[in-house]
Amino acid sequence: MDNTTLEFRGGKSMAFIPIALFLVFCILFFTVFKVFDMTGLAMCAFLSIIIGGAFSKDYKKYWNAVILKGIGSPMAITIATVLLVIGMFSKLMAKSGVAEGFAWLANMLGLHGGAFTLFTFISVCIISASTGTSIGTLFTAFPVFFASGILLGADPVVLASAILSGAIFGDNIAPISDTTVASASTQAYTRKEGTAEIAGVVTTRFKFALAGSILACIFFYVFGSSNKVIATGVATLGNATPKGLIMLIPVVALLIVAVKTRDIFKAIPVGIAVGIVVGLISGVFTWTDVFSLKDGAVKGFLFEGFNNMVSTVLFVLSLFGIMGILIASSTMDRIASYICKSRMAKSVQGAELAIAGGTIIATALVGGVTSASILTFGPVADEIGKRKNLHPFRRAVLVDCFSMTIAAVIPFLSAFIFIVTSIIGSLRTEYSFIPEINPVSLFLTSFYPLCLFVVLIFSVLTGWGRKFEGPGGNPVTEYTEDMAINTVKV
Repeated sequence: MDNTTLEFRGGKSMAFIPIALFLVFCILFFTVFKVFDMTGLAMCAFLSIIIGGAFSKDYKKYWNAVILKGIGSPMAITIATVLLVIGMFSKLMAKSGVAEGFAWLANMLGLHGGAFTLFTFISVCIISASTGTSIGTLFTAFPVFFASGILLGADPVVLASAILSGAIFGDNIAPISDTTVASASTQAYTRKEGTAEIAGVVTTRFKFALAGSILACIFFYVFGSSNKVIATGVATLGNATPKGLIMLIPVVALLIVAVKTRDIFKAIPVGIAVGIVVGLISGVFTWTDVFSLKDGAVKGFLFEGFNNMVSTVLFVLSLFGIMGILIASSTMDRIASYICKSRMAKSVQGAELAIAGGTIIATALVGGVTSASILTFGPVADEIGKRKNLHPFRRAVLVDCFSMTIAAVIPFLSAFIFIVTSIIGSLRTEYSFIPEINPVSLFLTSFYPLCLFVVLIFSVLTGWGRKFEGPGGNPVTEYTEDMAINTVKV
């Protein structure tokens, strides 16, 4: 074995101890004791890491893996930084009254219950597809749609899932998304130089995303209405005015910069700056609402937004620490090698099922961080697909789309789920009528990821949309055994 590989007393399977213990803690927190505390959960993750270290043969190497390959990885630092910065924008929107303004507008248009939930899903799909960032979309959309939707009779759980689903849909099809780039760049041609072109990948997968979204639209409309009448919400709706709608200006500014620059770190500061200026000029809030020092304490939505994200950042970093252990112990590589050499991968249909299964497992193990799972399993999918001459477009679609299905919304592991519950927790401090949302309920009503999974399985089993690599790298529909590439080794 490579002397750089992390080894454990008791065998290779002991590398799963941290992730297994963390899963147990998650179940206890959310299912048994109904506790939704991100800081406490992050503490449990670090405790799981500490316990797992007792079984490592090299304690120093173990913590180097946690820090260098996990917490200190570029992906972890990027996500943590985005969360801290965008938390300030999210709090700005929550304080601005845009939710009440949007409730007034939707009420005037007659969008209530399931109709509003469907409207929200479609709107968030457009926002996410335009910006190419699912996480950024979550923080932008929740303050705008969530509280106002509850006021208009939308079911809180289904509405939250509609926002989450819309964010995932946009990330799924956006040509500027990091998952698009990752899936395309990991799938190489065998009959010409280069990897799958982004435009071809986006075009190829659009029909699957569209089919999944149409099915999701039906579910969101049917199940999107609430049977409960919230007295506080009704009173708020009665007092709602269009004044807060002016704060959609910073949202538009953020989206424009995000689309033009494809850089969320440029877009968020613009949104914050424009929001502060517009809010102060319009009288929506005062400077003391933005930032102030009073009685030895820091006040204002900039500090509150930043502070509210600290617990989520701790969770993200702890989860990446666990990921570092799995990577350094070659656990991910062993899983990939096993799938690649399995009997299933010997037929065309089986190869696609192997890619699907491997992608889902990889996504679950990296906490639903889809770009990380694609970069981890993409090269293996490339190997499996080449052996059956699947076109790079098809391979990229399978890896990208399956990463956006079930594994992306697993209640106790998904970063998406934890971020959503964190945002909702922050909004509950501003709107008393917002209830707590159970992560399991979010999973069960995440209709787009669930419907997309059904669509993709149908595609694999029936061959719908399957293409092979023909002469010059061109996609062809027919497969012959002489096309297979059997010389590539794992």
